[in-house]
Amino acid sequence: MTLLSTQNLSVGYGKIAAVRELSIAMGAGKIVTIIGPNGAGKSTFLKALMGLMPYQGRAEFMGEPLDRHDIQARVRRGLILVPETRELFAQMSVSDNLELGAFSRRADASAAIRKDLERVYTLFPRLAERRKQAAGTLSGGERQMLALGRALMAQPRLLMLDEPSLGLAPIIVREIFRIIAQLREMNVSILLIEQNARAALQTADYGYVLETGEIVLSGPAAELLNDPRVMQTYLGASAS
Repeated sequence: MTLLSTQNLSVGYGKIAAVRELSIAMGAGKIVTIIGPNGAGKSTFLKALMGLMPYQGRAEFMGEPLDRHDIQARVRRGLILVPETRELFAQMSVSDNLELGAFSRRADASAAIRKDLERVYTLFPRLAERRKQAAGTLSGGERQMLALGRALMAQPRLLMLDEPSLGLAPIIVREIFRIIAQLREMNVSILLIEQNARAALQTADYGYVLETGEIVLSGPAAELLNDPRVMQTYLGASAS
């Protein structure tokens, strides 16, 4: 089943084209990554899918055109974005931030939401330890875990992650990617935007390389890891 697809999707800032005719497809239960340098258009692409920017072309989620739905409707259908800035409520506690993640499910039984809250605490034990602590006092890695946990409270069908490893220490980056791989085992589909190409390709099923708003390479992630151009440009390795 194709969960998300785009055909010739373009996004611009005024007359400046940030993304040009992107066509991608991903199935349910998969991790797909888009790698590329700063300014390639990766974050812009996610913003367009989420409804934060207008686009030209076609985008479908779960078989329906995305432009039929506003942002709130996309969230209710299970399209969830964790932005690079994480957008936490710094003065609120960890538990309050997590419960806000379930706002789109406010019609659900409270028992179901509590069950998901405990699942998040099981997945992120540090958040359980700090559940009463203000989000603004957490470390960078803990804030990223909280952003992921809050997104999971919305029961995403597709979780879009924008640079989840940005600014984190290497040991925390490994932990974040371990959790991302674990989410796939929980049948959470993930569209992953990353500059850490090695970690992204080691985790993903399929990858796209985006440069100056256009896809220049695509293929199974394991193949891209061994592609000479990717090795030289993004992995810091010699192609010889």
